[in-house]
Amino acid sequence: MRLSAAGLKLLKDSEGFRPQTYLDPAGLPTIGYGHRLVHPECYPNGITEEHASVFLQRDLSEAEEAVARLVRVPLTQGQFDALVDFVFNLGAARLAASTLLAVLNAGEYVAASQQLLRWDHAGAIEVAGLKARRQAEFQLFTGVAAPQSAAQPSAA
Repeated sequence: MRLSAAGLKLLKDSEGFRPQTYLDPAGLPTIGYGHRLVHPECYPNGITEEHASVFLQRDLSEAEEAVARLVRVPLTQGQFDALVDFVFNLGAARLAASTLLAVLNAGEYVAASQQLLRWDHAGAIEVAGLKARRQAEFQLFTGVAAPQSAAQPSAA
């Protein structure tokens, strides 16, 4: 299975295109559509969007392969797209060690979709961009908008 146009749109919208090197929220040097630079990669003059698309295709292939390797239950296109975006954003190791993957591989698709919504923090801080991305992944995964009760904490 390959990432669909809807999955690619989510990923590109979430990552945005940056022609110059920047530090991502984890402090890692990144360029283009969220391509993490690995030594000796260095682009002091930046890159074009075309170059970024080449990196993106390579990085997407790795994310698609990770989802195919880790998930042991059948997936719809939307479920696959959501998981590829998740892996692209957080890495295969995070999916591999997650409750999300455990419940999904147990065939508990609804519980797995709810798990996506839990990954909206950087440390102890809820990040609006991650929250929006997880809600969009939830929508791809389930075909419906994220429920407000699951996506937003209740007032206490």
